[in-house]
Amino acid sequence: MLTLRERQINAVKQMLNLNQQTSKALAVEPVWKVLIYDRIGQDIISPLVSIRELRELGVTLHVQLHSDRDSIPDVPAIYFCAPTDENLDRIHQDFQNGLYDIYHLNFLSPIPRQKIEDLAAAALQAGCVANVHRVYDQYVNFISLEDDFFVLKHQNSESLSYYSINRANTRDDEMEAIMDSIVDSLFSVFVTLGNVPIIRCPRNTAAEMVARKLEKKLRENLWDARNNLFHMDATQAGGIFSFQRPVLLILDRNLDLATPLHHTWSYQALAHDVLDLNLNRVFVDDDSMTERTGAKKKLKACDLDNNDRFWSSHKGSPFPTVAEAIQEELEQYRSSEDEIKKLKTNMGIDGENEVAFSMVNDTTARLTSAVNSLPQLMEKKRLIDMHTKIATAILNFIKARRLDSFFEMEEKIMSKATLDRPILELLKDPEFGQPEDKMRLYLIYYICAQNVPEFEFERMKEALQESGCDLTPLPYVERWKSIMNRSSSMSQATQYEGGGTKTVSMFSKLVSQGSSFVMEGVKNLVVKRHNLPVTKLTEQVMECRNGGEVDDYLYLDPKLLKGGDVMPKNRAPFQDAVVFMVGGGNYIEYQNLVDFIKLKQTANSSKRIIYGASTLNNSKQFLKQLSLLGKEIQAPVLT
Repeated sequence: MLTLRERQINAVKQMLNLNQQTSKALAVEPVWKVLIYDRIGQDIISPLVSIRELRELGVTLHVQLHSDRDSIPDVPAIYFCAPTDENLDRIHQDFQNGLYDIYHLNFLSPIPRQKIEDLAAAALQAGCVANVHRVYDQYVNFISLEDDFFVLKHQNSESLSYYSINRANTRDDEMEAIMDSIVDSLFSVFVTLGNVPIIRCPRNTAAEMVARKLEKKLRENLWDARNNLFHMDATQAGGIFSFQRPVLLILDRNLDLATPLHHTWSYQALAHDVLDLNLNRVFVDDDSMTERTGAKKKLKACDLDNNDRFWSSHKGSPFPTVAEAIQEELEQYRSSEDEIKKLKTNMGIDGENEVAFSMVNDTTARLTSAVNSLPQLMEKKRLIDMHTKIATAILNFIKARRLDSFFEMEEKIMSKATLDRPILELLKDPEFGQPEDKMRLYLIYYICAQNVPEFEFERMKEALQESGCDLTPLPYVERWKSIMNRSSSMSQATQYEGGGTKTVSMFSKLVSQGSSFVMEGVKNLVVKRHNLPVTKLTEQVMECRNGGEVDDYLYLDPKLLKGGDVMPKNRAPFQDAVVFMVGGGNYIEYQNLVDFIKLKQTANSSKRIIYGASTLNNSKQFLKQLSLLGKEIQAPVLT
């Protein structure tokens, strides 16, 4: 069964094939073409299709829409962009300049009727109506980072950020624009999936605004017989999912502020937190280039995708496990390399008897096999080197900032376990982490702790100030907590059940001489299994349980003629879910959902969860947004 990411890849490849169906049985020579995209289109294609694959699909040149471009006759030009006024003006300009003989216009989301009439008028004025061969609405206005993980925006993502949604001076028309943008992208997700979901969400939040707008948009499309984008839903037994319709759980970031601030311990989340992983690409220092040239440090781009077997297997693993796995991969590669060297030596066997000839023939066959496997061996070596670079860079951050200790401490706070050292003592310790890490630790403690005297928090604030921490996020988080405590349903949802950690014996392989990683001083932490607030809510919604936090959630079914917002009685559990976070998501929640659904898989039942978010934030970006909101509270009100 195709995943969301695979469906989006197929839609993009069909677009690059001039919107014609391709048959795998027939090896057809690709039509050579030019691809012109805007920044948003580039972000969508980048994690899906590599440059090599673009070449195989016949794309000889791919350029930015707003760059200076020369005329290229006799070659189809494929435009892939959002139908914004700025982009349409540039397309009008290309018509006037006669840059291409054939235009295929593909818009990420539907182009309004007025704008398409303006486009037709511009083509008529430029005398190139016959040159415009196709105009398509593609419904791919979202970014698939994994098979089961998508975000809505990367460029200008601050427009959909937690700060933009929660700041005090957001005008009504600005909020409407934010909600409409989220709804348009979510609509594209479900058109790509080929499913009409049942929608659940908490009341009186930004999530409810998104849910009601999305329900309306889905219902209008379903009842428009001429423009029904979900006609596949009835004939293909539910699109991407099983026979049962999926549930869309829309949540508000306000239900959990601790998780985005949490120090993490898994490979993918650490890369995002300390190395700033963007669109499945991370940049690390290229020491080899620096050593050869003696120049300043250069950054090397490392692409992390599903074709990388090691990344697919270990992106959700704890960092010590990843370090050991890299070491094992390196040892396997070295043994393969040594075998080829021995075979070369054995080729010089003397003697002309039958035994010698059989040995030569046998060795020749083995050497031929080894030579044939050289391309795979070289690719394996490239991936080992890449992951060694990434893991070494992460390890340096762990040691410099004591990230293992912060992670262990926060897990204990969230699981209500006894701390080895008082928080105040840690905040005062000049050797313990950086100011940003201390601020994150304090905020998690403030959010999760109960019945702590106010004077204790005041003493901690003083310690934070002495350590050079920026205290501007505090006013907003304090206000947020007071509101959450007044809302019983929301406060229950944010009860944390951290699994805690266990320190096991030091890494046997990684402290030996010659190891790529020197792991002394880093704790080998094993994380106990636990569900984060988002995962707990998802489980309750999928199981249709009564008596939980989700009892009061809205229940919206776009297929019903008369919409209601109360869940019907005796509802069967859902097999599939799409969990969407308004205000920004993170890899920690995504991995927690992945681990949860793996436990739910049985021989007779195959459950699936897709995680999505308006934007993807690492902890530094989220802390900055809290700081901006805190400054707004501190700022004097102008009268």
